[in-house]
Amino acid sequence: MNQIKAIGFDLFNTLITADPGALSEAMQRLTTSLEESGFQFEAEPFRKAYREAAIRFVTESKANGRETHNRFWISEALISLGQKVTPGDPSIAKAVEAYFSAFFDYCRLIPKTLEMLEQLQGRYRLGLLSNFTHAPAVEGLLDQFGLAPFFETILVSGEIGYRKPHPLVFEMLVNNLGFESYQILYVGDSLDPDVLGATQSGLRPVWMTYVRDNRLPSIPVPPSESDGILSQGVPRVSDWEAFLSLLQQS
Repeated sequence: MNQIKAIGFDLFNTLITADPGALSEAMQRLTTSLEESGFQFEAEPFRKAYREAAIRFVTESKANGRETHNRFWISEALISLGQKVTPGDPSIAKAVEAYFSAFFDYCRLIPKTLEMLEQLQGRYRLGLLSNFTHAPAVEGLLDQFGLAPFFETILVSGEIGYRKPHPLVFEMLVNNLGFESYQILYVGDSLDPDVLGATQSGLRPVWMTYVRDNRLPSIPVPPSESDGILSQGVPRVSDWEAFLSLLQQS
């Protein structure tokens, strides 16, 4: 891989993972925040309405490539329960921050991530491209784990407005890294957004299977009809030692 000049990384399940209980704790903090803001509802009906709204918005997002945001899921759930609120209400913004505060307590670095990035820094230009609805949470996590200084460009779907595998986000990554797409590796754990997205945009994908191979809990992702095809012939690594070895191959 001596033509590689730059490397892009996904974030969740590629560089960091979330411990079991992260989402349930996040939801608890979300409902508590809404109650403190004066909203009155039964917890379980709200959670059900929130899940249904999230599924609908995320399904639309995957279909058209436009990123969604949790504030829409929250407001729609509340409206379905008879509350009068808009996505721009300050209490919704407060609840979003409460929700994502759980991630700072429940996320962990994948082993030897910092050591790997230290070896790569200076040899390659490094970038981050993440599908995540709330960009400030990504910025906070990168600071918390000391990851931000390694990356020359940080792109988050919630800030861009589009999500992987849309070609626009990979085009931005390529332009920001300053090399031709074939000179850039992209490392991610998801076949459709990461492997397919990188391949369609001319980047060279690497499939990171640390979470899969260690059977760690993760946010469920529905299987794609193209999963079997995408995984064939794509370099696959389950730890950073294997990835560094892959880079050394000519």
